[in-house]
Amino acid sequence: MVSGKQTVRVRFAPSPTGHLHVGGARTALYNHLYARKTGGVFVLRVEDTDAARSTLESYEGILRGMRWLGLDWDEGPGVGGDCGPYVQSARSVLYHSEAQRLTDEGKAYFCFCTAGEIELMKLEAQERKLPIRYTGPCRNLDASAAGEKLARGLPHVIRFRMPRQGQIRFRDIIRGEFSFSNEELDDFVLIKSDGKPTYNFAVVVDDAHMKITHVIRGDDHISNTPRQVHLYLALGYQLPKFAHLPMILGKDGTRLSKRHGATAIDFYREKHYLPDAMVNYLALLGWSYDDRRELFSRKALVQHFSLGKVSRKPAMFDMDKMEYINAEHFKQLDLMKKTRLVHDMLGKQGLIPPDFEVDLTRPVDLKLVPGIEPVTEGAPPSGGMIGSREFQRLALIINAMGNRIKLLKDVPDMVRYFYKDDFRRNETAVKMHLMRPEVPARMSALAGAYEKQQFFDRESVENTLRDLADGMDIEAGELIHPCRVALTGDRVSPDIFWVIVLLGKAKTIERLRSAASLN
Repeated sequence: MVSGKQTVRVRFAPSPTGHLHVGGARTALYNHLYARKTGGVFVLRVEDTDAARSTLESYEGILRGMRWLGLDWDEGPGVGGDCGPYVQSARSVLYHSEAQRLTDEGKAYFCFCTAGEIELMKLEAQERKLPIRYTGPCRNLDASAAGEKLARGLPHVIRFRMPRQGQIRFRDIIRGEFSFSNEELDDFVLIKSDGKPTYNFAVVVDDAHMKITHVIRGDDHISNTPRQVHLYLALGYQLPKFAHLPMILGKDGTRLSKRHGATAIDFYREKHYLPDAMVNYLALLGWSYDDRRELFSRKALVQHFSLGKVSRKPAMFDMDKMEYINAEHFKQLDLMKKTRLVHDMLGKQGLIPPDFEVDLTRPVDLKLVPGIEPVTEGAPPSGGMIGSREFQRLALIINAMGNRIKLLKDVPDMVRYFYKDDFRRNETAVKMHLMRPEVPARMSALAGAYEKQQFFDRESVENTLRDLADGMDIEAGELIHPCRVALTGDRVSPDIFWVIVLLGKAKTIERLRSAASLN
């Protein structure tokens, strides 16, 4: 077994046959956390021996997803290392060399059975209700006969010579002791007829030559492990420690798949979820610190993570919980970071720059926003993002939104009325608050009052509205509610007086007068 003094080396070994999915990302994260917790090495290895299904697009997508999640690797593609190459298709010579060593030692043999003969073995086993396995016609083929067939160029594979008696045992850090009868294991293929290694063979050779000390992977690999342990022993390799992670289920209790919603990490990246929140949620899919705490920074995850606290029970992927954690992480960001994220997203969606210019040269409340300098008279409208007027206005918009922002993907719809005139309007709110007979005169009067106002800061716009309501002998709410619908299209918004300031004098007056002309 691995010595306790030996440097921990773990790996994530995805196959580039599709997107980086939630389950794979969870496996990568646990390996990454364990390496960082122990001061070990995290290796990224790409298992691309399935040439028919492996694609460059998938390869690049996996690396993109890993980088977005912040799961930096110490050895692997783009980084290098002493145990490379880190792409299986470039390691063919090693696989063939080790397979030849096994055949030379009598621990593996050449098999010349045709696909048709193999199929007949399967059918016969099914008829007799026996386990489907290779029955071994070539197992005892003598060296001269095998050599003659090889000389004739007959198609063949190389099979492992499985012991017929006894048991194979291994211990799993998470699940405890396992024992498998050798009679239940067949002479599995090491090298296929096309010369490519099988998964079980390549993964053992690679893990051993890359000095992997801990194999942390999904529990779907438990059935592969007895065969792999046999290979470790036959090749004289040092056996790593195994830790098989619980499967991830959907809410219906079945294995997580597309029918349960988005499973690809790229989806969450494209929808502007926070990578820190995604990492936090992935960590909870099978691991718990104390069964209560749910919110973790990356530093806290490294500090608290242990394989001993990984559950044996399946984890359930809950999109609602994922969104809750994302909202909590967004809430904890400082205003500058929030504004940077939102500014970048709104720019990509064409909302920045806005369709109308807002004069914020005298919003005295700007000084209340940490890290945001007030706009001064004559300040350049563009240049550096942070120095731009729009960045400063956006900071105030986000500040006014408070904790309403939970998911970045929802922000464009939430703030669209600050940037465009074609924002969504709640028809029920329009009918309730703008179609009453007394509203046109009131909205027209409010527009006129704001037109006369010299300073358009929050205190001034609030005083103007309340003074007008007093003069009309009505409650301020009878102006506020229709004003809110006129400006934002809905009955709910951030503080309406901040909305007025941040829309600007010209746009506020324009929308109030537009509302006055509705009926």
